Amino acid sequence: MLQPLNIIFAGTPDFAAQHLAALIKSQHNIVAVYCPPDKPAGRGKKLTACATKMLALEHNLTVEQPINFKAVNEQQILAQYNADVMVVVAYGLLLPEVILNTPRLGCINVHGSLLPKWRGAAPIQRSLEAGDKKTGVTIMQMDKGLDTGDMILTAECAIEKTDTSASLYEKLAQLGPKALIDTLTLMSSNEHKATRQDNTLATYAHKLDKSEAEMNWLLTADELDRKVRAYNPWPVAQFTFSQGCTEKVKQHRIRIWQATIQPHTTTEPAGTIIASDKHGIVVATKTGAICLEVLQLPNKKPLPVQDILNSRGNWFTVGASINGEIN
Repeated sequence: MLQPLNIIFAGTPDFAAQHLAALIKSQHNIVAVYCPPDKPAGRGKKLTACATKMLALEHNLTVEQPINFKAVNEQQILAQYNADVMVVVAYGLLLPEVILNTPRLGCINVHGSLLPKWRGAAPIQRSLEAGDKKTGVTIMQMDKGLDTGDMILTAECAIEKTDTSASLYEKLAQLGPKALIDTLTLMSSNEHKATRQDNTLATYAHKLDKSEAEMNWLLTADELDRKVRAYNPWPVAQFTFSQGCTEKVKQHRIRIWQATIQPHTTTEPAGTIIASDKHGIVVATKTGAICLEVLQLPNKKPLPVQDILNSRGNWFTVGASINGEIN
């Protein structure tokens, strides 16, 4: 028979909230939910609660929002909950050792990769960008390192050639809660076993930077396709298009929301438009070509290329450079 655990949950975005939802439906007891302080959002900069806090309040759960855990009183407040385990999912705050050791069974984390591969802030995006064939979630016992704790349970899924960060995020949001509940079931009867990570196989998933989204046509079509999918929905792959004559040039930042690899063999320089019609704008790359299918012009919504060519067809003529000028 399952022995319910007293759980402190710590998380922030929707990914974390989906794990909290699974815990709410389980037989375990959630004694407190930890979230970062509310942040200003929108034009009015109104303080806005994160997805995890909103879900917790809907279910009348106690919510704590410390800035960090450096203050002794914050550490004491957490200890007073007498939790068996603390579950951490995309929380965004570093936990000091005193917090890691406070719950009876310590703290466990749901990480969006198959550790030790892709430790760090952006495992979903980096796995796509690298061309990995599979990914998954790892439930690990947290320690002082960054995603270096012993692994309790993993769940895998394939990365399809059409996956974006958004679609892969949803796949892991389905895998993670089940893996978490399975882990807690093992922990409740002290049947869980933890395996050390092989540090020699570790890779690091650096936080995304907007500058990385700039398309470099000297990369291969395969590399560019992976960048487009990895940076959807943020920061979105993009390029700068120059319009006008030499004396007066106007530059436009154009975002790429959807593209596909094309089997074209061309001798045209990378960045040259080799086809432009209702099916898309085909651009030569270092190896092969890539077809841009859904674009977003400045201050406009994303549109299929067919719609953009109806009004901006003279921007994307065959033979022109994608960063070239028009008269």
